[in-house]
Amino acid sequence: MNAAMIAGAVVGFGLYVLVRALFPARPGLAARMAALDAARRQDIAEQQAGRPGGAAPAGRTTSPTMERVGVLRARLGRELARFYESRGWKLRSVRADLAITGRSLEAFLATKFLLPAAALLFIPLIAAYFALLGLGSSVAVPVWICVLFAALFFFFPDMQLRQEAQARRQDFRHVVGAFLDLVSMNLAGGRGVPEALLTASNVGEGWAMHRIRDALANARITGQTPWQSLGRLGEELDIAELRDLAGALALVADDGAQVRKSLAARAASMRSRELSELEGKAGERSQSMLVAQLFLCAGFLIFLAYPALMRVLAS
Repeated sequence: MNAAMIAGAVVGFGLYVLVRALFPARPGLAARMAALDAARRQDIAEQQAGRPGGAAPAGRTTSPTMERVGVLRARLGRELARFYESRGWKLRSVRADLAITGRSLEAFLATKFLLPAAALLFIPLIAAYFALLGLGSSVAVPVWICVLFAALFFFFPDMQLRQEAQARRQDFRHVVGAFLDLVSMNLAGGRGVPEALLTASNVGEGWAMHRIRDALANARITGQTPWQSLGRLGEELDIAELRDLAGALALVADDGAQVRKSLAARAASMRSRELSELEGKAGERSQSMLVAQLFLCAGFLIFLAYPALMRVLAS
């Protein structure tokens, strides 16, 4: 019964894929514009990297097999990204996490597809292993095992990306707090708000300060205000502190003293929030260490009492 259900599901899925391949959905205007923007961004990235056509950088050799695998993976990622865009799936949180970690959406989608596919490829191997152990020749159990692992592998890139993005956002918030202190000191020295922002961004050398510096430099090129550019960066990376900073600067940009007081207060509140979060994490780790010590004590007591208890029971 299970084998018939699995065979019917496979046949139905194959018919669905065949119909979708023969009669593909027409992409809408938004999908076409998104495809044009993606192609333009890719061309700009290739020009900035100095590798037209996606050529490998000098001094870096790869085997033809790995290059072929990379090309197929990139093509699969582009097809999946085009499919998502044609369906109108925005993936705003995923895009924000990818933006702050410096990854591409195409590589992420290709990984989410290839990991479950690799798990499903082990169905014949597990079935042969079960038959070798004498556990039966049915393929239902190996299929369900591989399907379970495929489901786990499908969500594994999301969990990994979320954890990495959370850690990088924490680092970015720490940099924003220091950046606000630097801007406040520059304002106290008599500079205007735009000059204070640019001067403060040129102090640090970390990746977060580089992102802030690039955003302010792009604001000068595109004719936007610095706080508008910071707000766009906050929207792109999903950093609430940057969005709040942009809104506050837009409201009090003309009053230098008010801006200085507001930035100093925000920096102080961010430091107190980070301190409370660190204290909370330290408390959680202390509790976990206490639980581990209790387990060790319980195991040691069992180790001491076991010989005496066995002697009493034997007598």
